[in-house]
Amino acid sequence: MSLKVHHLNCGTMCPACARLINGKGGWLEPAQLVCHVLLIETPKDGLILVDTGIGALDVATPTRLGKPFLALTRPLLDQHETAQAQVKRLGYKLSDVRHIIVTHLDLDHAGGLPDFPEAKVHVFAPEYEAAMQPTWRERARYLPSQWAHSPRWVKHEAGGEEWYGFSSMRPIPGLTEDIMMVPLTGHTRGHTGIAVRTGSGWKLHCGDAYFFHGQMDPAHPHTSPGMNIFERLVQTEATARIRNQERLLDLVRRKGNEIEVFCAHDPVEFQRYA
Repeated sequence: MSLKVHHLNCGTMCPACARLINGKGGWLEPAQLVCHVLLIETPKDGLILVDTGIGALDVATPTRLGKPFLALTRPLLDQHETAQAQVKRLGYKLSDVRHIIVTHLDLDHAGGLPDFPEAKVHVFAPEYEAAMQPTWRERARYLPSQWAHSPRWVKHEAGGEEWYGFSSMRPIPGLTEDIMMVPLTGHTRGHTGIAVRTGSGWKLHCGDAYFFHGQMDPAHPHTSPGMNIFERLVQTEATARIRNQERLLDLVRRKGNEIEVFCAHDPVEFQRYA
């Protein structure tokens, strides 16, 4: 039995200037970004979330997210978009979510952790260390209140096996051939992609390793001016980020018929699955 994957938008954001951010639309028209989350049904391990988007507590109390994030991204903050609400609408209990695998712990990716307090939270060890002991430049991106409930952390070290030329780690026993954590550092110290094998092949959730669908265009890689500026502003390690983007583009060119690649915030990519 292959894994079944649901694609959820767990946080619509509407920053200013669609032309600048989305590469199309009006200069005065609001842009649109999503928080692309995966909900995976497994034969024996219940439900698995890949990232959680903006959480129910963040929607109820937006000040938790901080004025800079609210001003820059202008999120809709709709309870119906939270992972918690969408899991329930699919007919599941919150306790059915047994595992959460995070690409990284930025506040728009980890907001739903408190909504699933019983789940194990799988994270690349360098990311856990960055979030728990951030440098002064990293403090704005991590929100300790999102893990104040003391999650059941499972920290994974580098040094796994090779996956299409990338190093990888198998986070969940029993699903060793179906889900892989693929380190894609640069955006943060411990950023990873998450690869999921379904009946139609591999899907690679790249998190924030890139931001714009055009960056993975095999013939003409490109991005929008706004996203180009933004990803440079929020990067932790420029050399690693650029190198991993190049490796992802090479993967698409070599294995595009075997692997579907998408990032966390691009609405064009999300619509392919929604």
